[in-house]
Amino acid sequence: MSVGTPSSHLLLASRSPRRLLLLREAGYHVDTIATFIDDGQLAPGRVTVAQWTAALAHLKATAAARNSITPGADALIIGADTIVECDGRIIGQPRDADHARQIILHLSDREHDVITGVSIIHVATGCEDLFTDTARVTVGVIPSDSIDQYIATGQWRGKAGAYNLSERLAAGWPIQFEGDPATIMGLPMQRLSRHLARKWRINP
Repeated sequence: MSVGTPSSHLLLASRSPRRLLLLREAGYHVDTIATFIDDGQLAPGRVTVAQWTAALAHLKATAAARNSITPGADALIIGADTIVECDGRIIGQPRDADHARQIILHLSDREHDVITGVSIIHVATGCEDLFTDTARVTVGVIPSDSIDQYIATGQWRGKAGAYNLSERLAAGWPIQFEGDPATIMGLPMQRLSRHLARKWRINP
């Protein structure tokens, strides 16, 4: 049963400019809302990467709903989190330039998965839609001078796996992928658009 309405206000519980851009480029009218969550202090425990990513998305959306919205508001809050998994290792955002370099070197010349979890919460009813999407990325050998130039730009800041797909493809990095490219950039727009339309009756 659809519980949203075509007039429901869309709110993105994320500070990511990439996620906001993905939604707006798709034609959605959306604003951002603070989450007050520092997930860098949290640890996954005995769960799969997909379960952990979904849990973080849920945590961000519920925190925004509880702390920043008038109860009963006709608003849909979208929370999301993205994690990179390579050789069984969970990779989040780099702490600093040295960490970013280590991450890029680790991802170079191998495959990794990018998992993005999404939580959609209707504030008025508390009804939630929770899902994850995974894309497979294959990275070729990245020349050391290209890595040095990239680290110097600071573009790695705030990015899971220390990179943004569209930016690195434009820079000529040897990257191939299977799945939704938007999943790799932080928000699985193909699945999200279907969920918004079918369950929440929200279209661009």
